[in-house]
Amino acid sequence: MLNLKLATDPRWVTIVESNLEEILTDHAWCEQKAATNAITIITLNNEHEELVTELLKLAQEELEHFEMVHEIIKKRGYKLGRARKDHYVNQLFQFTRSKTTNRQEAMVDRLLFSAMIEARSCERFKLLSERISDKELSEFYRELMISEAGHYTTFLGFARQYGEGIDVEKRWKELIEFEGEIIKSYGKKETIHG
Repeated sequence: MLNLKLATDPRWVTIVESNLEEILTDHAWCEQKAATNAITIITLNNEHEELVTELLKLAQEELEHFEMVHEIIKKRGYKLGRARKDHYVNQLFQFTRSKTTNRQEAMVDRLLFSAMIEARSCERFKLLSERISDKELSEFYRELMISEAGHYTTFLGFARQYGEGIDVEKRWKELIEFEGEIIKSYGKKETIHG
């Protein structure tokens, strides 16, 4: 379903388990950034009523996830650390045509970029749900995996819906290939995309 070129090495879960406070902090900030991304898409494309309506719901859900992760952090006596740069996301963003004067191309690329992040997050959450020894986190990540899959299909669906005159499938395949190359450098840190 997710069409990712390269699966995350299951040994990444061992790295995650070595520093749960770090993965939870990173995860919390990923949720905040996902909410901000949805709001940014709305701001840049507010003429599309259906997109605005659905992405408002998505942004609220991402903030709820941020709150849920923060509650786990507090419950475990951890501290929410500072936000970190997400090198994976920054590298993935380089693929987008964000500087183009064609608003439709920029919107489609931003939607595909968002779908890809959700797909990789979904894949990582699935791996955590299946392999992490912490039962609470296993169940938590299973729930979030389902949510991320829904976000993935939302973004991809809107890219297809609003991509008239753009070969969205070709662009999506190019992004899948690009992501397949950059992800080879990741999976070595206790971060969601790292």
